[in-house]
Amino acid sequence: MSAAFDYRDEQMAEETTPDAKTWLKIVNAYRKPNLTRSSFELGVTLVPFILLWLGAWASFEFSFWPGLVLVVPAAAFLLRLFIIQHDCGHGAFFARRSVDDWTGRLLGVLTFTPYDYWRRAHAEHHATAGNLEERGVGDITTLTVSEYRALPRWKKLGYRLYRNPLVLFGIGPIWVFLLKQRLPFGMMKDGALPWVSTMATNAGMVAMAALMIWLAGLDTFLIVHLPIVLLAGALGIWLFYVQHQFEDTHWSAPPEWQFQHAALHGASHYDLPWGLRWLTGHIGVHHVHHLSSKIPFYRLPEVLRDHPELKSISRITLRESLACVKLVLWDEARGRLVSFREARRMAVVA
Repeated sequence: MSAAFDYRDEQMAEETTPDAKTWLKIVNAYRKPNLTRSSFELGVTLVPFILLWLGAWASFEFSFWPGLVLVVPAAAFLLRLFIIQHDCGHGAFFARRSVDDWTGRLLGVLTFTPYDYWRRAHAEHHATAGNLEERGVGDITTLTVSEYRALPRWKKLGYRLYRNPLVLFGIGPIWVFLLKQRLPFGMMKDGALPWVSTMATNAGMVAMAALMIWLAGLDTFLIVHLPIVLLAGALGIWLFYVQHQFEDTHWSAPPEWQFQHAALHGASHYDLPWGLRWLTGHIGVHHVHHLSSKIPFYRLPEVLRDHPELKSISRITLRESLACVKLVLWDEARGRLVSFREARRMAVVA
């Protein structure tokens, strides 16, 4: 009898759970930012970053090598500055386009990310996330099992190398932040703005580097600032990875693909410990962010507080996320990501 009631309760819960389109209407109520809170969040991120950078510089300058550990928290605060830049790109931080844009452009000099170039690519990612026919812009390259099997041997090797964690999170930040984002190839159709923004960001980076080198020396720049940028970049790529590359993520092709469903179920709720949630700007509540990208990052916890049903959707913990690095191919038949080993085992069984 108890089992029957439990099953009936589960059925009723499923029937009364809002669908993705209904959730969109619900969470849109949280889109309005508080300008005082936004300014506060910028201040409590930028000031500690500067102080930690100065602390790491002083440690190196006076040969107090243990103090270089400050590079790690400095990278975490630089990552948080990128989250603010990210919100500016969505028009979500100050909700005033000109203020958001210029805040994002100035932060781009620190994050090595040209704002207008990145904003265009990221907007395309949001518009096409989870769409099997629109892969490749602003996301981690992901092949289906059948696509991988059809590749010649040398291309299979190339994909394996690309999906290797050492390449993704080690070489990846160097490629993306020092090389790829210096020239916005592929955006000629978007007019001059991405190019102007990128060149202006590059000029700002060169000016900032020259000032740092003049004040603190080339060795300080190479040992303090570049590691901060690259470590922050690696953390950012990791966050982006686990927010979409988890076992039960959602991929489909039109007409099955629907934006709201793909947003809610194709992005994870990365349930981090509180301190890490704060440092990462609550971007782990990524399924809600994808559903309504104009919600300021500091209001995402409000959404989960008021609607706890959303906490369990696409939830992964810090420990569970570590296993996501082995999930590299989309299995269309089973509707989930699988590892190379699992794909090989399936091929033997078939």
